Amino acid sequence: MADITASMVKDLREKSGAGMMDCKKALGETGGDMDAAMDWLRTKGLAAAAKKSSRTAAEGLVGVAVAGTKGAAVEVNSETDFVAKNEQFQAFVREVTQIALATGDDAEALKAEAMASGTTVTDVLTNNIATIGENQSLRRARRLEVSQGAVVGYVHNKQADGLGKIGVLVALESDAGADVLEPLGKQLAMHIAAAFPQALHGDHLDSAVVERERGIAREKAAESGKPANIIEKMVEGAVAKFKKEAALLSQLFVMDNKTPVEDVVAKAAKESGKTIVLKDYVRFQLGEGIEKEQSDFAAEVAAASGVPQKTDPQPEPTA
Repeated sequence: MADITASMVKDLREKSGAGMMDCKKALGETGGDMDAAMDWLRTKGLAAAAKKSSRTAAEGLVGVAVAGTKGAAVEVNSETDFVAKNEQFQAFVREVTQIALATGDDAEALKAEAMASGTTVTDVLTNNIATIGENQSLRRARRLEVSQGAVVGYVHNKQADGLGKIGVLVALESDAGADVLEPLGKQLAMHIAAAFPQALHGDHLDSAVVERERGIAREKAAESGKPANIIEKMVEGAVAKFKKEAALLSQLFVMDNKTPVEDVVAKAAKESGKTIVLKDYVRFQLGEGIEKEQSDFAAEVAAASGVPQKTDPQPEPTA
């Protein structure tokens, strides 16, 4: 049997996106032949997918696709960021994003849609889990559409065309042309990626989030020792400030840090002589809200290859 080194396991993992233990097994089964090991991984049975389903999938890719007055964003998760570099995984995310653009953003309905291969999104995803060797999931999708104008897309931390770590869509309802809407939408999308607004308008913020901020503000104000009527004014002032900073239209534009976003849109409308309304937006950040498991990559590679891991010497006990 060929000597399977940690370097070989790591190289196959980077090339295939498969899990390390699967890579080690593939190399062992094929006598260390990298190409044959790749083929072995691709031909694994679907039963392997079930074993991966309990693993936390918080990495992966966000896909963004636009076509004139429509745009879609999709998040597909995997266990590690190695998979984001896998061409099979990238092709899957890209195609699913296009399907969402054409059919809608109900994630469950999207899973039942047919892909170019003729099989459903769910079946292709299950096969990918088996061949790539990591748990994966179609987490969410969102589509925006305007009656006239444009939906502009932007990808931050781009991994490939239309794929990255943060995906943004900006819906601009307008009778202005693309020469006006595209650059405006791109700047607004970059702002959204950086500033992380929680709603379009302050009145659209989650009521539970607002009440939590109100409770925090009340506790802080109570420490001032001021009369109750003054404390209430302090609380309402703090809540108003939070709404202003959390809502997209009232946030200060990141390009100059002084102009509210709604004024940026109004200025573009005035200069173009057209009506422009920022109707909606989407911001998907990869793994947002998913509790990630901590792991030691070096230790995993060593364990997979059978190489003992070095440990730091323990300090001598003192008298």
